[in-house]
Amino acid sequence: MAQEKSLILFPLLVLVLLVLGWVEPSLGKESRAMKFQRQHMDPGGPSNNSNYCNQMMRRRNMTKGWCKRVNTFVHEPLVDVQAVCFQGNITCKNGQPNCHKSNSSMNITDCHETSGSKYPNCDYQTSHKERHIIVACEGNPYVPVHFDASVEVSIGDQSSEMPLESSVSPSSLLPLREMTQGRAAMQHKSVSLA
Repeated sequence: MAQEKSLILFPLLVLVLLVLGWVEPSLGKESRAMKFQRQHMDPGGPSNNSNYCNQMMRRRNMTKGWCKRVNTFVHEPLVDVQAVCFQGNITCKNGQPNCHKSNSSMNITDCHETSGSKYPNCDYQTSHKERHIIVACEGNPYVPVHFDASVEVSIGDQSSEMPLESSVSPSSLLPLREMTQGRAAMQHKSVSLA
């Protein structure tokens, strides 16, 4: 009788151990969305402290084993950053089509490793800015999983990562507009003649 019980319980025990072995590693694994929040979200806002990046990079585990060279913290509510996933769709730096540019500028802090920095004494320069952000989004729900870039909002700044729409004058578009209208008229005539 005892042997029959052990024969019944043994497969059940093996099944439980297999399930735990499969589930347990995923419990401690950080999702891409959670990693984005840890590395880039600080809605409380930056402190005016020049040591902000040194403190935050350590606190958010980006100086363990090596010094992360560059990182950006966004100082807006998480829901506002998640909303960027449904704004201007653009191509990411790596060529993927899942990046989105914020419609409005956001408060951010850029952290750049200084030239004298060396692990384990990671040292960062802190720079507070107001810029449009570009994030890669994926998943269901569709949320940010990667910070791709930030874009200057000031007019006439040639160093911005993306050309400003206002840098093209309406008069420079006039010849293009006339050519397009001319082609459309020619296409219309050829269609009506056929």
